[in-house]
Amino acid sequence: MPAPQRLAAANWRPAFRQNRIFRVGGALTGPAVISLLPMPDASPLDYQHLFRALADNFLVIAPDADATILDDTDSHAAVAMKSRAEVVGKPFFEAYPVADQNEADVIRASHEHVRRHLEPHTMPLIRYDLERPAAQGGGLEERYWQATHYPILDEQGRLRYIVQRTQDVTEQHRAELLRQQMQRELAESQERAQFTLEALPIMVWTTTPTGEVDYFNQRWLQFTGRQLPEQLGSDWTNSVHPDDQAPTLQTWQQALADGAEVQLEYRLRRHDGQYRWVLARGVPRRNAEGRITMWVGGGIDIHDQKQMVQELLTANEQQASLSDQAYQAYQLAESQRELFYNLFMQAPALIAILRGTDHRFDFANPPYQRLFAGRQLVGLTVGEALPEVIEQGFLDLLNKVYETGEAYHGDEIMIMINDPDGSAHPIYVNFTYQPFYEGGQRAGIAVFAYEVTDLVQARKALERHSGNPS
Repeated sequence: MPAPQRLAAANWRPAFRQNRIFRVGGALTGPAVISLLPMPDASPLDYQHLFRALADNFLVIAPDADATILDDTDSHAAVAMKSRAEVVGKPFFEAYPVADQNEADVIRASHEHVRRHLEPHTMPLIRYDLERPAAQGGGLEERYWQATHYPILDEQGRLRYIVQRTQDVTEQHRAELLRQQMQRELAESQERAQFTLEALPIMVWTTTPTGEVDYFNQRWLQFTGRQLPEQLGSDWTNSVHPDDQAPTLQTWQQALADGAEVQLEYRLRRHDGQYRWVLARGVPRRNAEGRITMWVGGGIDIHDQKQMVQELLTANEQQASLSDQAYQAYQLAESQRELFYNLFMQAPALIAILRGTDHRFDFANPPYQRLFAGRQLVGLTVGEALPEVIEQGFLDLLNKVYETGEAYHGDEIMIMINDPDGSAHPIYVNFTYQPFYEGGQRAGIAVFAYEVTDLVQARKALERHSGNPS
């Protein structure tokens, strides 16, 4: 050990043997300047042993430019992962090498502040990695510290020592970084959810667990032409057609009581005053205990599809009743047939006519044909033209409708459709299988459907986002 360093270390020990203690306003952590005071005559104490046994991380430094290490507490040696013998008598940055020069400058500046002003100085949080002992694998261990340097003065007020009180705040710092990261991720998740709600091509709403509406997205507000405050709570029902209010509320209240998903069809007043048919679906969100915390739902305008399907069903019933009339009505029937054909061809719905017990395609309008692009339909049976629907149960369903004469209505039914490249993709449809008659005899089945894939996918996306905390 060089002579000046040995002297500094030696001078530190007699200070304890001469019954002196250091004080900071009554406590080591106080704001006052640390000073050395003589102890009154009492039983001799080993103050160096007492200092080293303190349950805090203290390091005694000489006031020289090298900040020579003079002593430390046992707890400081433990957190620093270096024994006292490895550091005492060495300059500070030789004993504890620093990987970041900026952090070293912060420590030097704090030492210099104490030397110049003879007052305590607390450094900002710094990262100061420590050398891991070879027995622990070697290398550097990432650590974060909060440190305060206190001056120790002699009777003349001159600086004798600098005491560094060090707190290892690595875990607290990491916990704070994790909290900040989680907060950012939560904010990002909330922003994504809000963006999704506003960007979805459907009308979206949410309610409290008791069914009071607390949110509508812009699609709903633009459709109704009313501001959000005018429609919160139960005021949204003012936009529902008077004839539909009672049954709609009854169905909604029943869903609230049952805690089950609900699907509604009702007429909603548009901003121009026209009542339009809307298909809406609501889903409850439950917490880990199974209690409903909110409801979320979406709706689409199905007015044109519903009106067209109703007209076609009515027309089909009329055609069936005319099929057994005398020949005198033949021309009228042909005229109607042409009208129906034109309606079917121009309708935005998916329409097909299946004849006979083997369900042979007699007609498929353009939207229906586009659904199965590149395939021949007319003239083939369902099993021949669409083999993938057999194992999905649709052929059995057609047989049942034909045998019983009872119509079948399906909502949001998924169909897997084969693609030309051998893959398959799902679509969702609302459809009706309606048997029709000719000459009083069952002749086939009329298929009326409209695709609701966008609605189903939007609702599923909504359900996924409603699972994030809000």
